[in-house]
Amino acid sequence: MSRLLSVDNVSAGYGLTAVLREVTMHVDSGEVVSVVGANGVGKSTLLRTITGLVHPTAGKVVFDGVELNGLPAHAIVGHGLAMVPEGGRLFPFMTVLENLELGAFNRATRADERRTLDEVMELFPILRERKGQLAGSLSGGERQMCAIARALMSRPRMLMLDEPSLGLSPVMLEKVFELIRTVVASRDLTVLLIEQNVADALEMASRAYVIEGGAVVKSGPGALLLHDPDIQRAYLGL
Repeated sequence: MSRLLSVDNVSAGYGLTAVLREVTMHVDSGEVVSVVGANGVGKSTLLRTITGLVHPTAGKVVFDGVELNGLPAHAIVGHGLAMVPEGGRLFPFMTVLENLELGAFNRATRADERRTLDEVMELFPILRERKGQLAGSLSGGERQMCAIARALMSRPRMLMLDEPSLGLSPVMLEKVFELIRTVVASRDLTVLLIEQNVADALEMASRAYVIEGGAVVKSGPGALLLHDPDIQRAYLGL
């Protein structure tokens, strides 16, 4: 597999507050890589740094051979990365269809917007039923589906998901994770998953990283980390 994303010794934060501390990780083409850890350890900041919403104070981020440091967020999307932010962040007073159409905002994807929309509606049939409905009136699980579908409208090479299980019931959580598996298989996507639900995240991942205090403290195949005694004690209550 070829290296798609490299994060090399990246430190980042907000103002004088350091959050990430010399984080090094990578994602190869075709992988599902999970980043797990407790709330507030820097997982979301890592995604925001990769996507250009937070600028690193040290280190560099490289995607498919292109250094992303200093590029604006919209230009990074144009290189083939798409992020589903925590909570989905839909436009609540726009319809489902309008939210999806906004996902194909860049010139490269606009030409194929109709075809991409049809593909997305096949993956998410509930959104076809709800396409004229205001996004703010959707259930939690439907909002998450709409947010994932909107990201897919940009035809990304890598999809980044920030806490997709947030606020979902156990039944809907399993449904959303199954949907993510379906999307990965059907679109041959590379995925970087940020998740507090450690068991599901490690079960899905080909590889995973554990972050504590803004630094990577463990990494390895998801299946091995799932049975790591330290991980089981710290995150799985075993």
